[in-house]
Amino acid sequence: MRKSEDFRNLHNGPGAFVMPNPSDIGMARLLVSMGFKALATSSAGYAFSRALPDGGVTFEEMIRHCKEMAAAVDVPVSADLERGKGDSAESAAETIFAAEAAGLAGCSIEDYSGDPSKPIYEFSHAVERVAAAAEAARAVDGGFVFTARAENFLHGVSDFDDTVRRLQAFSAAGADVLFAPGISDPAMLTTLCTALDKPVSVIAPRDVSVDQLSAIGIRRISLGPRLTQAAFGAVERAAREILDKGTFGFMGDVMPFDRLQTLYTPAASARLEK
Repeated sequence: MRKSEDFRNLHNGPGAFVMPNPSDIGMARLLVSMGFKALATSSAGYAFSRALPDGGVTFEEMIRHCKEMAAAVDVPVSADLERGKGDSAESAAETIFAAEAAGLAGCSIEDYSGDPSKPIYEFSHAVERVAAAAEAARAVDGGFVFTARAENFLHGVSDFDDTVRRLQAFSAAGADVLFAPGISDPAMLTTLCTALDKPVSVIAPRDVSVDQLSAIGIRRISLGPRLTQAAFGAVERAAREILDKGTFGFMGDVMPFDRLQTLYTPAASARLEK
């Protein structure tokens, strides 16, 4: 699959590339038209767009969303598939097969269990899941890119040494890309990049630039749900202005209607789907 090959090659560039996370195909096509070379889904972003909390979308519905996203644009799409189809190693492998069948160029699976009382999978079980997913990724055609996520810092386990240990084990188990969301400190990211032998992904920190992250050794930068949050924030500010002031100044910042109309004409949409 050409998209998977293109996606893999992006990780081998001289610096980091930015992979934004649209919540719908309209936003996806806008981002592609602006020049982004790869996109990713956001579990939280899509859930919020459906008036659901993060984690509230079923696996089957998420795969349908991923299939729509992958078909809508002619750039690689990777998916945030949370813990995947289930808890077992076998379900991790099934997640990869479902992702590839949906037309995705890659996906991530995390070690968050979904159980608030014990949020992170036990180490050996987490590694078994990654090994099964990596084996499945190698079995599909086209160079599917599998990302393994260590979720400690998103779920109250601020154990950096354990996070490094997990990511090193995930790399040895066959993951293509390593990701520890929740870590944004440049010094910690530098240590991660030094300690790991595979491309490292990060959610963009607010006050660190693409060039700075590239210099650290980061190879992929995603935005998680931030674009969805930005869109909701813009609507909230506009609504607050109307309710509190009775004015419509926000209209000065909107995207022109004609630009959107042109972008989503059948001819323009067809170009983005080729």
